[in-house]
Amino acid sequence: MSILNDSSGQGRVARKTAWSDLDLAFIPQVIAGSAGDIIPLKDDKAVKYAVKNLILSNFYDRPFQATCGANLRGLLFEPNDAITRIVLRENIREVISAYEPRISLRGLYIEEASQGNSYKITVAFQIKESSAAVELDIVLRRLR
Repeated sequence: MSILNDSSGQGRVARKTAWSDLDLAFIPQVIAGSAGDIIPLKDDKAVKYAVKNLILSNFYDRPFQATCGANLRGLLFEPNDAITRIVLRENIREVISAYEPRISLRGLYIEEASQGNSYKITVAFQIKESSAAVELDIVLRRLR
């Protein structure tokens, strides 16, 4: 917390917004005094998890938000070439700019992995409020 001075001489308090999110894996955490509770994600981890959820969401996954998602699953069975990687990159950029105002995208790297059967996606971004630089690695692979 920090004090900001305005022209009237009185101070205002600037606070960092606290974010929280549930880990959708619902893995119980054992902490002293608890019996396997589900612990929410806080602050930077919550933002990182929200970005990951946006990227891995497909169209029509969310009720009343048909276009919320990067729709990457549909591109997994396209040929693994430069054009598909460009479409992947554009879909990720569009969903982040439209639905995640808490971050600014610094870099997006997509490379072929595992003999052309998967993609390794690295999203580098900065959380606007805390100026924390974060890298998120996601591996997309076909199941069949």
